[in-house]
Amino acid sequence: MNPADISSVVRILRQEYAKLREPIVTRMSRRRDPFKVLVSTVISARTKDDVTGAASKRLYDVADTPEKILKLTEARIAKLVYPAGFYKTKAKNIRKLCRELVKNHEGKVPADMDSLVALPGVGRKTANLVLGLGFGIDSVCVDTHVHRISNRFGYVRTETPEETEMALREKLPKRFWIEYNSLLVAYGQNVCKPIGPKCSECRLRRLCDYGKKKGASKAAGAGGT
Repeated sequence: MNPADISSVVRILRQEYAKLREPIVTRMSRRRDPFKVLVSTVISARTKDDVTGAASKRLYDVADTPEKILKLTEARIAKLVYPAGFYKTKAKNIRKLCRELVKNHEGKVPADMDSLVALPGVGRKTANLVLGLGFGIDSVCVDTHVHRISNRFGYVRTETPEETEMALREKLPKRFWIEYNSLLVAYGQNVCKPIGPKCSECRLRRLCDYGKKKGASKAAGAGGT
């Protein structure tokens, strides 16, 4: 992809996003509640959006602040977030991070990377999502969809999500940073899937290195028949 094309890519993704189901954590962030963004992101790891949404609602209906969650046992939290993947480990981490928030941050989610990644179960992906969606601070959240699609486009050439984050910080215009994750997660869940991407339906295929190669391959195959 020509780096200059990224504005066109984002414009098209915004149009397509309006037709797609919004990622659950993005939906949760509408009220700009950093705590709910944080906990829902922890719950969402290796878990489908429908399950994450239902699990988050069950938990918040019972306890929606760090102080309230600390009144619950780990077993109770696990039962509320079940059947999210690794629900027992997530329950343990949710309780630990709530204890950390109350003990060292007056029950508030910190708005800086170093403090966020020091919380139990929180890595750079989660921290960036909290900064962007929870606080409105410019940040680049790279999950599996962002890493995969950014490389498929040919916008970056990286091996790991961490490398993708750093490459995007260098190349992606800052005005796109916060929304880039939501756009690509929705597109990755519905169109640019890990296996069997719907290139024939993709409006970005003429800008996408992967789509161009796939189209050229089909044309070559047709020419040989």
